[in-house]
Amino acid sequence: MVSSRTLGSLFESFEREAFRLETLDDYSRSGNTDAYELYRAGEPQPAGYNAEWVAELRSLTGQGKRVYRVHVLARPLTDYLRFELGWGYRKNMTGGEEFFILDVTDAPNPLVGVPDFWLFDSTDTAAMEYDEHGVFRGAKVLPASEAERFVGFRQTALAHAEPFTDWWAKHGE
Repeated sequence: MVSSRTLGSLFESFEREAFRLETLDDYSRSGNTDAYELYRAGEPQPAGYNAEWVAELRSLTGQGKRVYRVHVLARPLTDYLRFELGWGYRKNMTGGEEFFILDVTDAPNPLVGVPDFWLFDSTDTAAMEYDEHGVFRGAKVLPASEAERFVGFRQTALAHAEPFTDWWAKHGE
C-alpha cells in the first residue's frame, strides 16, 4: 500500500513540534534563488523576504507548536551559508522558529552520513533528498518504524549544537 502522506500533509497535521536537520553547505539550487542573487550582489534584504514562511511560523508558534532546526556546518562559511544564516535564519526567528548550530570546524561530526530530514512529533519523518549539486529532489515520508532512529539523530544534534544567536555572535558576519 502506498502512503498518501507527504511533507506538506505532515506540516498540516503535526501537533507539538517540527524539527529539521540541515547538513548541506549550499541549498542555492533548491529555492530562494532570486533572494540569494540579491544577497550576492550586496543588495538589501527585500521587505517581503520570506513573508509567507514567517506568517506560517507565526501561526504555528501562536498555536503553541515548536519549529526548530540544527544546521551542521564548518567554517569558513560558504556564500550560501552566510546568506541562509544572515538573511534566512534571522528573518525566520521573527516568526518564532528556533535555530541551533552544530559547528564541526574543530570537532568531529557526530552525524556523518545522516541525511537532511524533518521530524514531526517524534513519530513522522520526511527524509529530504538532494542530488550531488544540492538540487532538491523531494521528500520521502518514511515508515513510522524509522522514527526512533531519527529521534536519536535529533538528540545527538541538539546535544552537540549551540543556540544560533550565541554562535552568530562569535562567528557571524
